[in-house]
Amino acid sequence: MVLAAYYRGVVDAERVAIVGAGAVGCYFGGMLARARVPVTLIGRAHHVDAIRRDGVFIESRDFQEFVHLDAATETSAVSGATIVLLSVKTVDTETAAAAVAPHLPTGALVVSFQNGVDNVERIRRATGIQAIPAVVYVAVAMSGPGRVKHGGRGDIVLGELSPGIPRREDLERIVRVFDAARVPYRISNDIGAELWTKLVMNCAYNAISAVTQKRYGAIKDNPLSRNIVEELVREVVLVGRASGVALPDVQQLTDAALKLGDAMANATSSTAQDLARGRSTEIDSLNGFVVRRGRELGVATPVNSTLHALVKLIEGL
Repeated sequence: MVLAAYYRGVVDAERVAIVGAGAVGCYFGGMLARARVPVTLIGRAHHVDAIRRDGVFIESRDFQEFVHLDAATETSAVSGATIVLLSVKTVDTETAAAAVAPHLPTGALVVSFQNGVDNVERIRRATGIQAIPAVVYVAVAMSGPGRVKHGGRGDIVLGELSPGIPRREDLERIVRVFDAARVPYRISNDIGAELWTKLVMNCAYNAISAVTQKRYGAIKDNPLSRNIVEELVREVVLVGRASGVALPDVQQLTDAALKLGDAMANATSSTAQDLARGRSTEIDSLNGFVVRRGRELGVATPVNSTLHALVKLIEGL
């Protein structure tokens, strides 16, 4: 009982701000708030207005409920936070980090809750903030203002970019908060490889789902599109290894990608959702990143290049 009270006190000492009240931000913000962690979501006015009025509505297989928490449209709302989750699109990384920086309290931890492999470095270059990398696996979509539908998974991976950076005690502060919310987490000894593994998974499905507007399960089950998934995985692994990343072998990651298709069978990619809503996508930080890095390293990436070009064509460049 004494230990539980101490643990609760440690968690109560943290205040979380989430910059980017999209599907990922709303889902994890709602999960934390359900565990009585103080949370402020920062996002667009139409979401913020709905959240202030009713709370975040989370629709999942296990529960459907409104979760009440604070919401704001101004990045100055991070001023009371001890942990800041940056959950904006990769194209907005520098802009969001620069907006947050003047309001960041001393000792606050910034966590990149984003797709892509280079956000932490981009944040550091833009602001000097030494952000903490996180890999997020979750299938979620906004079903309306302040409403998020959870389709699968919902776990995070954290780790050190180099020995002692970030500090182990900082990682433990973050995972204690997620542990309190029963959000599955893992601390990795090689977060760089974890980021590239997530990039493999994103590149395997994201663009195909966007171009075809198909769900992951349908992509995986069709033998023709499954072959494309396998080629995409192979190309990303080759580029990652040429970049010096210690990735598992191609077959192991191909098997993992196909299992992901089963685990998230009903999911459509964030890129597909963006195109359906006429919004800009993150494709330049996913398949486009692989193409650029492959070109720099002399690694051919024809399948990634083709899908990147198709998404950009639909997006309108």
